[in-house]
Amino acid sequence: MTDHRSTPTQTHGSDLPWRGRPALALAVCLLLGAPWPTTAWAAGDPPGAQSGAGQIPSPLGELLLAQRRTCKSVSSCEEAVRLWCGGYSRADGDNDGIPCENVCHSKREVDAIRAQIGC
Repeated sequence: MTDHRSTPTQTHGSDLPWRGRPALALAVCLLLGAPWPTTAWAAGDPPGAQSGAGQIPSPLGELLLAQRRTCKSVSSCEEAVRLWCGGYSRADGDNDGIPCENVCHSKREVDAIRAQIGC
């Protein structure tokens, strides 16, 4: 029988808790507001070693940003449209094409903002 208590622990790519468990990884990232663990992280490379460190790849990044916001937290229609275009589908709860009706008052206003920001 081998005594594992005296062996120093090392974290290898295959030992990472999210390896093979994307749902767990996503849940942890959403709870902590952390970026999605990339394949470089899974290989054991430090997060700063990858190009674009600190950036969340799209569309996942847009989804994560959208999930941190709600219609109650926006103060302008442009902000609401960006939130909606970023993946927060609940912004348009009645599917009339107008997100966050507390700040966006017409489809024309929303369409103009969408054209302006390229959504």
